[in-house]
Amino acid sequence: MTLSSNEQSELKDAKTLLESSDFTGKLFDAFGSTLEKGLEYLPKGLEKKVLSLSELALQKALDLALHTLKNDGKYKQKSSDTFHKLCVAASGSVGGAFGLSILALELPITTTLMLRSIADIARSEGENLEDIEPRLACLEVFALGGRQIIDDNLETGYYIIRAGLSNAILNASRYLAQTSVIDDAAPILVKLISRIASRFGLVVSEKMAVTVLPIIGAAGGALVNTIFMDHYQDIARGHFIVRRLERKHGEQIVKQTYEIL
Repeated sequence: MTLSSNEQSELKDAKTLLESSDFTGKLFDAFGSTLEKGLEYLPKGLEKKVLSLSELALQKALDLALHTLKNDGKYKQKSSDTFHKLCVAASGSVGGAFGLSILALELPITTTLMLRSIADIARSEGENLEDIEPRLACLEVFALGGRQIIDDNLETGYYIIRAGLSNAILNASRYLAQTSVIDDAAPILVKLISRIASRFGLVVSEKMAVTVLPIIGAAGGALVNTIFMDHYQDIARGHFIVRRLERKHGEQIVKQTYEIL
C-alpha cells in the first residue's frame, strides 16, 4: 500500500517541521547578537549543570507521563498550542527576571508544561495515551528537538535519532509493562532519561545563553520560553503525523517515502 497524495503532502509537511525547525535560528531572529554575548557569558562548567538539571526535569516529566497522561475520554480534533505557549511564557518571565539562579525551579515547570502540550498534540494525531509506548514517544520529542550540528560527521536525521533511541524505549516499555510498582530509579528508565537529556540539554543551554543576561528581563524570558515551546510543538506535530501514517501503512513504507520526498 502506498501513501495517497494527501498523505504524501502531510508527510512532506511533517518532514519540514522535523528537519527544518531551528531553535537557534529563531533565537537569533528574536535577539540577534544578544545570543552570542550570552554564550560568551555562560559560566564555566554550566554544561554539566544543565545536563544534570535537564535529567531532573525529564525525570519529573517521566513521572507525569507514567502517572497522569491519559486520553480524557476521546481524541481531540485540535491541540491547545496557544494556551500552552501562554503558560510557558509565564514561567519564562520568572526565569528572565532572575536568570540562572532560578533555572533549577523554572526548567522542571517549563518541561512539564511542554510535555502536556506534546501529549495534547499526540492525542490530536490519534495516539492512545492509555498505552505506555505512546507516552514514551511523547518524551522522545525532547530528544528529537535537540538536533544542532556538533560535528560534520554527526548524523542527526529524524529516523537516525529514533533508531538510536529505539532500544532504550523498547526496553523501558517492556519493563513498565511487567511491573505494577514503578521504580523511577530503575537502570532501564535512568538510561532512557540520560539518552534523551543528552540532546535536550543542547537546547536548554542555548535557552540559558539568552536568559542569563540581566538585560533580558521578564519580557525577554517570556519570549524565549515561547520560542522554546514553539520549537518542540513543531517537532511533536511532525513526529506524531509520521507515527499516525506508520500505524496505517507500516514504518518501512513511510520511511522510504520520507527519505525520497
